[in-house]
Amino acid sequence: MHSGRGSNRCSRTGRRGGGRWRDHREVIDAIACKFQTGTQWAHLPEKYGNWRGVYNRLRMWAVDGTWERVFTALVAQADADEDLNWAVSVDSTIVRAHQHAAGARKKGPRPASRTTTPSAGPAGD
Repeated sequence: MHSGRGSNRCSRTGRRGGGRWRDHREVIDAIACKFQTGTQWAHLPEKYGNWRGVYNRLRMWAVDGTWERVFTALVAQADADEDLNWAVSVDSTIVRAHQHAAGARKKGPRPASRTTTPSAGPAGD
Protein backbone atom coordinates (compact mmCIF):
# COMPACT_ATOMS: atom_id res chain seq x y z
CA MET A 1 0.00 0.00 0.00
CA HIS A 2 1.22 3.46 -0.90
CA SER A 3 1.59 6.24 1.59
CA GLY A 4 0.52 9.55 0.04
CA ARG A 5 4.01 11.00 0.57
CA GLY A 6 6.09 11.30 -2.58
CA SER A 7 3.42 9.79 -4.79
CA ASN A 8 2.92 11.26 -8.26
CA ARG A 9 -0.80 10.64 -8.16
CA CYS A 10 -3.03 13.63 -7.68
CA SER A 11 -5.42 13.53 -4.77
CA ARG A 12 -9.05 14.58 -5.09
CA THR A 13 -8.07 18.13 -4.16
CA GLY A 14 -5.55 18.29 -7.01
CA ARG A 15 -2.52 18.37 -4.71
CA ARG A 16 0.36 16.02 -5.23
CA GLY A 17 0.90 13.59 -2.38
CA GLY A 18 1.59 15.36 0.91
CA GLY A 19 2.52 18.76 -0.52
CA ARG A 20 0.95 22.06 0.47
CA TRP A 21 -0.71 24.45 -1.91
CA ARG A 22 1.16 27.67 -2.55
CA ASP A 23 -1.08 30.60 -1.65
CA HIS A 24 -3.51 31.39 -4.51
CA ARG A 25 -2.57 35.09 -4.40
CA GLU A 26 1.09 34.27 -4.94
CA VAL A 27 0.21 32.03 -7.88
CA ILE A 28 -1.99 34.73 -9.43
CA ASP A 29 0.86 37.23 -8.98
CA ALA A 30 3.21 34.79 -10.73
CA ILE A 31 0.74 34.29 -13.61
CA ALA A 32 0.29 38.05 -13.93
CA CYS A 33 4.08 38.54 -13.95
CA LYS A 34 4.49 35.93 -16.69
CA PHE A 35 1.91 37.54 -18.97
CA GLN A 36 2.85 41.15 -18.21
CA THR A 37 6.53 40.60 -18.94
CA GLY A 38 6.16 37.99 -21.68
CA THR A 39 8.85 35.90 -20.03
CA GLN A 40 9.05 32.15 -20.53
CA TRP A 41 7.63 29.96 -17.78
CA ALA A 42 11.06 28.64 -16.86
CA HIS A 43 12.32 32.20 -16.32
CA LEU A 44 9.79 33.25 -13.69
CA PRO A 45 11.54 34.92 -10.75
CA GLU A 46 12.46 32.50 -7.95
CA LYS A 47 10.22 34.35 -5.48
CA TYR A 48 7.24 32.68 -7.20
CA GLY A 49 8.56 29.19 -6.57
CA ASN A 50 8.67 26.37 -9.09
CA TRP A 51 7.33 27.57 -12.44
CA ARG A 52 5.77 24.15 -13.12
CA GLY A 53 3.50 24.55 -10.11
CA VAL A 54 2.37 27.96 -11.34
CA TYR A 55 1.80 26.66 -14.87
CA ASN A 56 -0.08 23.59 -13.62
CA ARG A 57 -2.36 25.73 -11.45
CA LEU A 58 -3.07 28.03 -14.41
CA ARG A 59 -4.00 25.02 -16.57
CA MET A 60 -6.06 23.39 -13.83
CA TRP A 61 -8.03 26.59 -13.29
CA ALA A 62 -8.60 26.92 -17.03
CA VAL A 63 -9.89 23.36 -17.32
CA ASP A 64 -12.16 23.46 -14.27
CA GLY A 65 -13.73 26.81 -15.24
CA THR A 66 -12.21 28.90 -12.43
CA TRP A 67 -10.96 31.65 -14.76
CA GLU A 68 -14.35 31.90 -16.45
CA ARG A 69 -16.11 32.23 -13.07
CA VAL A 70 -13.61 34.88 -11.91
CA PHE A 71 -14.03 36.88 -15.12
CA THR A 72 -17.83 36.63 -14.96
CA ALA A 73 -17.86 37.78 -11.34
CA LEU A 74 -15.52 40.70 -12.07
CA VAL A 75 -17.60 41.85 -15.04
CA ALA A 76 -20.82 41.55 -13.01
CA GLN A 77 -19.31 43.60 -10.17
CA ALA A 78 -18.00 46.26 -12.55
CA ASP A 79 -21.39 46.38 -14.25
CA ALA A 80 -23.18 46.73 -10.89
CA ASP A 81 -20.80 49.58 -9.97
CA GLU A 82 -21.50 51.14 -13.40
CA ASP A 83 -17.76 50.99 -13.95
CA LEU A 84 -17.77 48.85 -17.09
CA ASN A 85 -16.26 50.46 -20.15
CA TRP A 86 -15.12 48.42 -23.16
CA ALA A 87 -12.56 49.69 -25.61
CA VAL A 88 -11.32 47.60 -28.52
CA SER A 89 -8.60 48.69 -30.89
CA VAL A 90 -7.01 46.86 -33.79
CA ASP A 91 -3.88 48.10 -35.50
CA SER A 92 -4.10 46.80 -39.06
CA THR A 93 -0.36 47.15 -39.57
CA ILE A 94 0.21 44.06 -37.44
CA VAL A 95 -2.58 41.91 -38.84
CA ARG A 96 -1.08 39.33 -41.16
CA ALA A 97 -2.37 36.22 -42.87
CA HIS A 98 -0.49 33.13 -43.90
CA GLN A 99 0.09 32.93 -47.66
CA HIS A 100 -2.38 30.06 -48.00
CA ALA A 101 -5.08 32.07 -46.26
CA ALA A 102 -4.86 34.64 -49.06
CA GLY A 103 -5.50 32.11 -51.81
CA ALA A 104 -1.88 31.67 -52.89
CA ARG A 105 -1.25 28.86 -55.34
CA LYS A 106 -0.33 25.59 -53.69
CA LYS A 107 2.61 23.51 -54.94
CA GLY A 108 1.93 21.35 -57.93
CA PRO A 109 0.78 21.88 -61.51
CA ARG A 110 -1.48 24.77 -62.29
CA PRO A 111 -5.05 23.82 -63.10
CA ALA A 112 -6.03 24.33 -66.73
CA SER A 113 -7.84 27.62 -67.21
CA ARG A 114 -11.51 27.24 -67.99
CA THR A 115 -12.99 29.06 -70.93
CA THR A 116 -15.81 31.35 -70.06
CA THR A 117 -18.88 31.76 -72.16
CA PRO A 118 -21.23 34.66 -71.67
CA SER A 119 -24.52 33.46 -70.30
CA ALA A 120 -26.47 36.65 -70.84
CA GLY A 121 -25.37 37.23 -74.45
CA PRO A 122 -27.67 36.91 -77.45
CA ALA A 123 -28.28 33.40 -78.69
CA GLY A 124 -26.56 32.65 -82.00
CA ASP A 125 -28.53 30.76 -84.66
